[in-house]
Amino acid sequence: MSHKKVLFVVAHTGYQSVEYNEPKRILQQAGFVVVTASNKEGTATAKDGSTTAIAVTISHVSIQDYEGIIFIGGPGAMDALDNEESYELLREAFAQEKIIGAICVAPRILANAGILTSVAATGWDEDGQLKGIFNASDVHYTPAPVVVDQDIVTAQGPQAAQEFGKELLRLLTSKTT
Repeated sequence: MSHKKVLFVVAHTGYQSVEYNEPKRILQQAGFVVVTASNKEGTATAKDGSTTAIAVTISHVSIQDYEGIIFIGGPGAMDALDNEESYELLREAFAQEKIIGAICVAPRILANAGILTSVAATGWDEDGQLKGIFNASDVHYTPAPVVVDQDIVTAQGPQAAQEFGKELLRLLTSKTT
């Protein structure tokens, strides 16, 4: 199974390290190769100052090479990743029936890309705006730590990172076996 790849997308500056590291560890232990993408080349820096190497920029991703695509949250996610380049990648992944995940603030990017229409989802809502954002995109807001609907997994934040990783693994394993 070691040839099965999953793409993690992080903001070049300000991704959430627990939301990145915990699901990554779970998938790697199960034999998946995790490739990290970002909006810029080089090394991405998390909110806590930790870093990770960027293997590919979003503009150079070939989605057919991956079993799934996971958007990681954090304070930099909306500024760096909430744009047409990310939307196109997500729409392509959705059209190819890939497993899609987003944690923390990142489900808003999925909603803005138009791939959560009529889907149940959750996400970070400490600003109280998530329900309105989801309603505008016809997303069924479900205030739970992790929500799985079809091939899409969404989660609220770092406290849900382990469960998020386990649900991603469950979906990826069922789809690739």
